[in-house]
Amino acid sequence: MKKVTFKNRFRGFIPIVVDVETGGVNPDTDALLEFAAVMLKIDETGILSRGETIHCHVIPFEGAHLNPKALEINRIDPYHPFRLAKSEAAALEILFTPIQAALKEHRCHRAVLVGHNSWFDLAFIKAAISRTGLKTHPFHNFTSLDTATLSALVYGETVLSKAINKAGLEFNSEEAHSAIYDAEKTADLFCTIFNRWQNLTMTDNENNN
Repeated sequence: MKKVTFKNRFRGFIPIVVDVETGGVNPDTDALLEFAAVMLKIDETGILSRGETIHCHVIPFEGAHLNPKALEINRIDPYHPFRLAKSEAAALEILFTPIQAALKEHRCHRAVLVGHNSWFDLAFIKAAISRTGLKTHPFHNFTSLDTATLSALVYGETVLSKAINKAGLEFNSEEAHSAIYDAEKTADLFCTIFNRWQNLTMTDNENNN
């Protein structure tokens, strides 16, 4: 049986799970305040598991809008001194450096963002990229893998907490809206859905041999 790798399973892509916390819903005007990214591991049969988590607090860009309702939900004080927040440029470097290393290690040409409502996270990352003037970055510009869509297909749920419960995983609502917690739970959900399919595929192949 051929060894499964990120390169041959995802058409040269490597999936990276990302969650962002923001000062609103508009990526062009509202602040990016925090992100977490979860690296994934793959075994030779194609089973995924959670790897290292990368995390950074981000300083609101100059002129950024901060919606009080958004801050109430994510419980972030953007200018608290103990946040140890980084500029968007420094934060993106923290995010992209290990992803670039993973691309090289797994011989993939692009990262694909995995998220719950992934378009939202990708839009905020791309807006920060644009503001900092970066010419290159590891993520595919428009392709993403959305666990809300996958959860609707597999579990009939689109809300993260409900999908996680349907998947047989635990979800603590008191810890929700932390980038680390949401990214790691999204990674667990993605791995659970993916591995369920991968196991079915392996069973079908065995039955056909």
